[in-house]
Amino acid sequence: MTESYVIIGDGIAGSSAAETLREEAPDADITVITDEGEALYNRILIKEFAKGKLPEAPISIHDESWYEERDVELRLNTHVKNIDLEGNTIETHEEEVLDYDKLLVATGGTPTQLPVDNSDAEGVHHFWTFQDARRIKQSAESGEQAVIVGAGLLGIDLAAISGAQGIDAKYLMRGNAWWRYALSEEGAEIMHDAMRDVGVEPVFGSGVDHFETDDDGHVTAAVDPNGDRFECDWAGVAIGLNFNTEILQGTGVKQDNGVLVDQHMQTNVDDVYAAGDLTRFYDTILGEYAQNGSWGSAKEQGSIAAKNMVDPESAEFRWVSSYSITHFDFPFLSFGHPTLGDDEVEKKYSDTEYRRLALKDGKIVGGVLIGDLAPQSAYKRLMKEERVVGDQKDVLMQKKFDPDDLAPAQEQ
Repeated sequence: MTESYVIIGDGIAGSSAAETLREEAPDADITVITDEGEALYNRILIKEFAKGKLPEAPISIHDESWYEERDVELRLNTHVKNIDLEGNTIETHEEEVLDYDKLLVATGGTPTQLPVDNSDAEGVHHFWTFQDARRIKQSAESGEQAVIVGAGLLGIDLAAISGAQGIDAKYLMRGNAWWRYALSEEGAEIMHDAMRDVGVEPVFGSGVDHFETDDDGHVTAAVDPNGDRFECDWAGVAIGLNFNTEILQGTGVKQDNGVLVDQHMQTNVDDVYAAGDLTRFYDTILGEYAQNGSWGSAKEQGSIAAKNMVDPESAEFRWVSSYSITHFDFPFLSFGHPTLGDDEVEKKYSDTEYRRLALKDGKIVGGVLIGDLAPQSAYKRLMKEERVVGDQKDVLMQKKFDPDDLAPAQEQ
């Protein structure tokens, strides 16, 4: 009897799962459902489009023919309003009922809106979809001043867009440094200087108390909790994601700031899997549950989920993620879980070169490299091997780090 697989979500996790399912189950029925109006596109490259560096064409990864060639049914502009886990069915907004043998939920998240007055004003943008990128690009090309909110990896994309489009921008941060949970002030200052070089001024101890608007409802300024007012033609907000798990409410699928899955991407409910941003997965390297929203991680999760949907517990998600920033004259890369750990080691080598490793129980669990990315492979390998190296910090921070210089594990 032909197996039926339904995937909710056509981001990289859902699309990767569809591709792997077709490889692993050549005769299966596969359906991908998404509420977006276009097939998979590159979320990494949409920032380059918004910066004015790329046309739309290279952003798309799959067109509808990609799904047709693989005999995968793609349903665009379709919203799932109900899941019946006992009956193994889903219901769409058009009241169509679809049966499934195995279900994958890969619905991702929706940008969190600032809980302040006028946060939904015209010209206040979030940056997540291709449509968001189009709107931001239009605002950046027509405006002169902007305000950016959210001192993390997505916020700096908005800052870079402003810089590339010649916008005079203020980057409002609540703390005293960009991404302060992963970088020291010394490391973050490298990023602050790079922002200033492109016309983006970091403002520390700030944030947004409320937005002001004109008579037409368009944003005109952000006022921070200190009472300081920053005029703007548009604003970019990147303060996190709300996971799209509404369809799982009341189903019994366990959640804890995300959908809980094991190392096989399976939820606590038989035949129901999850992958991508919305998962809180069991990280076999950390030995605990963790989250990671990188593109590579989501792609691997989708593929692992698909393999286990076909052959339960046949594949394990064991992954060291990476996230790179290429907006400035030097490269930036984070890997693993740089905001976790009980210890750390860092070193600044020059005005544009810095490293920090996060350690837990003497093992590398994440890190940040600025300027020289050469050691990344060695650090990631040590992390995956779960090797205890916390007692050799001087060796770890050698400019030309060579893992062979570390004492053998049995001699530590």
